[in-house]
Amino acid sequence: MRKITKAVALTLAAGALATAGATTASAAQIAGTVRGCPSGAVCVYPQNAGWNNDRPSLVFYSYGAHNLSNQVGQHYVFNNQTGGATARTCTGYNGTGDCQGYLGAGYYIDKDLTPINSILLVKP
Repeated sequence: MRKITKAVALTLAAGALATAGATTASAAQIAGTVRGCPSGAVCVYPQNAGWNNDRPSLVFYSYGAHNLSNQVGQHYVFNNQTGGATARTCTGYNGTGDCQGYLGAGYYIDKDLTPINSILLVKP
């Protein structure tokens, strides 16, 4: 947690927070596995479990929409993609409905997934 807190402070000081409400993981680690999330993936962690001992419950690699099932309450969603790819949460299935924010690579958000039915991985 110390590394994440330090990275957040540096990011805020530089004014480089890419997505409102998002927090950054250690930028130097983006090329590898971070918090159990493999490089190139977007990971979702179990409800109310924080980082869950670095064990995500869902891992998405391919660009496009990924439908969610039985994901309610607060979850960390972490974007460990590379090359400037972003992630969005959408209220509809298949990346439809209200698609919120652009979660940049190296950032995570603590998100209520109750109204969210898909996560969209977006090419840069």
